[in-house]
Amino acid sequence: MGGTMKPTDARSGRLPSRRSVLLGGAAVGTCAMVPGLIGLAITSGDASDAAAMEMESHAARRLGVPRAPFEKYAPLIEPQVRRSANGELKTRLRVAYTYKDLGGYRLSLRSYEQDLPGPTLRVKRGDVLRIRLINDLPPNTDPAPLDMTLPHQFNSTNFHFHGGHVSPSGIADNIFRVMEPGQGYDIEIAIPKDHTAGTYWYHPHKHGSADIQLTSGMAGALIIEGDFDDIPEITAANERVLILNEVLFDHRGAIENYDTVWPEAVPRFLSVNGQREPAIRMRPGEVQRWRVLHAGHENNFNIALEGHGLHVIACDGLRCPRIDRNDSLLMAPGQRADILVQAGAAGSYALRAIASDQGYPSPQGPLARLIVEGEPMQMKLPATLGGAPFQPIGGEEVTNRREITLTVDEPEFPPAANYQEFAFLICGQRFDPNRVDHRIPLGAVEEWTVINDHTDDHIFHIHTNPFQLISVNGQALAEPVWRDTVVVPRNGRIVFRSRFLDFTGRYVLHCHMMNHEELGMMQVVEVHEA
Repeated sequence: MGGTMKPTDARSGRLPSRRSVLLGGAAVGTCAMVPGLIGLAITSGDASDAAAMEMESHAARRLGVPRAPFEKYAPLIEPQVRRSANGELKTRLRVAYTYKDLGGYRLSLRSYEQDLPGPTLRVKRGDVLRIRLINDLPPNTDPAPLDMTLPHQFNSTNFHFHGGHVSPSGIADNIFRVMEPGQGYDIEIAIPKDHTAGTYWYHPHKHGSADIQLTSGMAGALIIEGDFDDIPEITAANERVLILNEVLFDHRGAIENYDTVWPEAVPRFLSVNGQREPAIRMRPGEVQRWRVLHAGHENNFNIALEGHGLHVIACDGLRCPRIDRNDSLLMAPGQRADILVQAGAAGSYALRAIASDQGYPSPQGPLARLIVEGEPMQMKLPATLGGAPFQPIGGEEVTNRREITLTVDEPEFPPAANYQEFAFLICGQRFDPNRVDHRIPLGAVEEWTVINDHTDDHIFHIHTNPFQLISVNGQALAEPVWRDTVVVPRNGRIVFRSRFLDFTGRYVLHCHMMNHEELGMMQVVEVHEA
């Protein structure tokens, strides 16, 4: 059911910091009663999941969150698909409020096309993506702040093709464009004929509002088809798109101020394709390809499927050099993983986020339920994948080296602090869209060291060009891997190499914990003609 509304803004004052909420005794194994938020209980199985849901329901009643019907293990709903034809995908994306019944609550959230998540866009290499983006959100009620590093004007928006090796300029993947409420503009992105096929995505990237909008569920898959056409075991597999998100909302079932996001308590619950604990059905022996996209705003998800291995064939849309079987897979916001799942014996199996540590506990809880039933199928997993997507970058190819440091200036008493008292910095500076931090000649091949001088993990993402991860915390990878988004461990470092090819213009690098980006952890890159 669709609709529009304009919720009012009501700030709730000073709130506890993330660390105090997550590490305080009341937040571990219980509902964290931050004003306006309910924490997801840390759970370990079905019984404790049920207990946590009952605690959450009681807390929701106390806060007056609007309720809605909830069917546990309802069939997974795939996002609407829009495909290219005759060399182009011409479509519309309308940004507006919508009502969404999600996990037992009636929410009013910003959306694409009045659905969560947005439609899946499917294109081919060499296509042109033409989007008419229409902003039907109500006018902003706040003026532009003097300090642009603070969250502001949550109803202004724009568009980013995450992971795309495409032009960052003009009306293409230009995140410096701004579309105000009531406006519309055209996006035209030419996808190179030699672009790597794979799983990518789109989301807002307007500095000041991107975090609030992404947390609302404004995201969608953008798939470039044809990545494994040469491997029959993969083309034979049924394909699913699974978009993971963290659901945050206040007592009104909305996100209308940054205090709702900033306490960063473990989210109320996790969702898949805008559903809470949907059911995925398979037959015994069947192989499915799951395109998994982490569209959350901050927390890592360490996903595991009870009784089954996760066979990873691609990360960030880039083919793995070989197929890897994992009992669990750590995914950070912005990352994608293409996974083959082969169903075992008939039964019911939990897909869960399990324990992990990112400097504070990552959320745990149920994501979905795999139901295996019916006549067995005889399907096989591939033996090989055909190698890495690009030629490796050796040290002799490197033309320049850089080093950047991620830091956080925290107030003296962070448990009592408001988000305005924190500064998220790169090389000691907050983001300034008018300052170019890195000038790079077109065709350069660079080696970067990214240092995390903080007690929490951060997530490094750079636009336009993928990179080859060389080492983590001083340990060289036995087999370097290609990524566009990677975790930088707390008090640690990564080293990567990248070729700056094909496109000049200005774009950004940033922490993909979107609240960190909003509060300053972003820089401008300018690639110029050599």
